[in-house]
Amino acid sequence: MKLTSPPSRAKSAKSVGGSPKTPIASQSDLFKIFKSCKKKSPKSIIKKEILKLDVIANDWICPATPSKGKKNKFQCDRFIPVRETMGEPSEQLRIPQRESGKEQYLNSNELEYQEKLAEACGVSLEKRILAFNLQPPSSQKDDLRQLYNQPMKLSTIQFKRRILTSPERVLDAPGLLDDYYLNLLDWSIKNMVAIGLDQCVYIWNADTGGVTSLERTNPSDYIASLSWSYNGDYLAVGTSDGDIQIWDVLKEQKIRSMLGHTARVGVITWNKHIISSGCKDGNIWHHDTRVAQHKVAELIDHTSEVYGLKWNSNGDQLASGGNDNRVNIWDARASTPRLTKNNHVAAVKALAWCPWQSHILASGGGSYDRHIHFWNVSSDARVKSIDTGSQVTSIIWSKDFKELLSTHGFPNHNMTIWSYPTLNKTADIPAHESRILHSTISPDNQVVATAASDENLKIWRVFQNARKNEKSKNSDKENTGSVFGGCTIR
Repeated sequence: MKLTSPPSRAKSAKSVGGSPKTPIASQSDLFKIFKSCKKKSPKSIIKKEILKLDVIANDWICPATPSKGKKNKFQCDRFIPVRETMGEPSEQLRIPQRESGKEQYLNSNELEYQEKLAEACGVSLEKRILAFNLQPPSSQKDDLRQLYNQPMKLSTIQFKRRILTSPERVLDAPGLLDDYYLNLLDWSIKNMVAIGLDQCVYIWNADTGGVTSLERTNPSDYIASLSWSYNGDYLAVGTSDGDIQIWDVLKEQKIRSMLGHTARVGVITWNKHIISSGCKDGNIWHHDTRVAQHKVAELIDHTSEVYGLKWNSNGDQLASGGNDNRVNIWDARASTPRLTKNNHVAAVKALAWCPWQSHILASGGGSYDRHIHFWNVSSDARVKSIDTGSQVTSIIWSKDFKELLSTHGFPNHNMTIWSYPTLNKTADIPAHESRILHSTISPDNQVVATAASDENLKIWRVFQNARKNEKSKNSDKENTGSVFGGCTIR
């Protein structure tokens, strides 16, 4: 190894330690020279003095020592791409170009995803989302006369009817027995309301407001049930001692008495000239009012008192309910039930046939059941059910609004209107202070009368039909009498 000083620093080396051409004898002499330079010259001179070592054929140059407290900064020039080598922007970003309805860079799955995403966002793939200029207005102008002169379709207009939650009339009915097992209220086709109060029957004329009573001579029994004939001329009355009486209302006299039951008759219903009666012993009798031997059939299946009876609109099927929690369907000429249902867990009093679907029957249970079941008697299946939350005392269908009204006892004492077949609750009306015992509907199917153990008879216009009222006003302009003129029964 040969140690020499750089040729560019010859003058400084000479002033420090001798001639630049003179070789340095040893390494110790070189160290002395470097130490003397460090003492006599500043740091700038030390930085400029660079030792060069010739190692075989390569030179080693000592790099400059970085100053303390300063970081090395790497200076980089900006990148300028060469566009000739990068291609088109759409080719670089793989943006699909639509040509004749085909995608160039998307497969079928990606294309289907983009179309669904655009459809969900309401964006068309054929149009730009952002545009620099707005679209010019169209030259075609809408003809306002054609726009506003078009007739409105009635099918698109939804009328929300108003249901009155307060009674139209409140009539006093003292002496009304608080007994769930009786049927003491009915409305005739001639607009006459009959109600049984203890031992008497009172008839209220809804057209004139007049009240008449049917005087009975037997003070030992009480009224247990009543029902109007199909033409409204006669009233059938069932008593607590098993007697069935037929009264001519216009003459206010009893024209016939049909004996035979050994206990009270809690329910009566008409089927043309046939009267069907339900007894406390569980038997159901058919009485033909045209013949002297009135008993023509006896239906035996219930094991307890029967107080629910309803014929369907065709008169070929009879529904019965009783205290044995059973619902039976009887054919008109059969003495055994065609269908028996035991789904209720309490007594069944409320029975009603659907007026526009004669094969649908609704039945309501008592305090421990609180359900209304809907039966398809053609398929013998239960189609729907409602948990009403209260004792069901009666059910009334409305043909005009495709609804049904249910009256309730404990604990709510209310009336509820349900839509059918959805069974949504349309209205809930607080009706009486105590449980509702009986209900009936007017011949025009708009007004409902309810009687409760608070000894009130209330009239409710819950199914008001504006079209029917307009027709009745046009046909009865000369009639000045009030529909509900009276305010008390007795």
